[in-house]
Amino acid sequence: MNALKEKYNKKVVAEMKKLFGYKNNLSVPTIEKISINVGMNAISKEADFKETVEKVLSRITGQKPVFTKSRLSISNFKIRKGMIIGAKVTLRKNRMWDFLHKLIDVTLPRVKDFRGISPKCLDNVGNCSVGFKEYLPFPEIRSDEVERVHGLQVAIQTTAKDKEKGRTLLKLLGFPFKESDKEAKK
Repeated sequence: MNALKEKYNKKVVAEMKKLFGYKNNLSVPTIEKISINVGMNAISKEADFKETVEKVLSRITGQKPVFTKSRLSISNFKIRKGMIIGAKVTLRKNRMWDFLHKLIDVTLPRVKDFRGISPKCLDNVGNCSVGFKEYLPFPEIRSDEVERVHGLQVAIQTTAKDKEKGRTLLKLLGFPFKESDKEAKK
């Protein structure tokens, strides 16, 4: 069993039950899925960019990405209907817990000038979305193999019903959140 999943089952569930008064272990919020997305815009016109994105996402997640296509034509963005505009990978169960463990313990500390995740990355139902300007902090990527640097987005979906419970869940799992100005003044 993954160390982070074990931590969730043993410590986080008990702490969440104590803090929020949950009666049942199954009612405690958990991580439902993680989506990793790469948007492909004007630079995607190069033939090898699609293969680069596919190789990078496969290496980072251990899963082959799905390419998303445009449903509409948008002339201002030079997008035609059916054109590939992105790539995504959705992780669940054990791969999700492995990726989350790697994200918290290895990747985030390797980000240049990292001072914590902004509390603004949480939406109103406790889901978290973190963007990376480059994929180099991931341990599977060797900097000497990099052909072209692109950004990616990691979206973590929880079963929490509000922002406070989602943030508490992620903080107990080990997410390094920045202290907001209100908390720092207390």
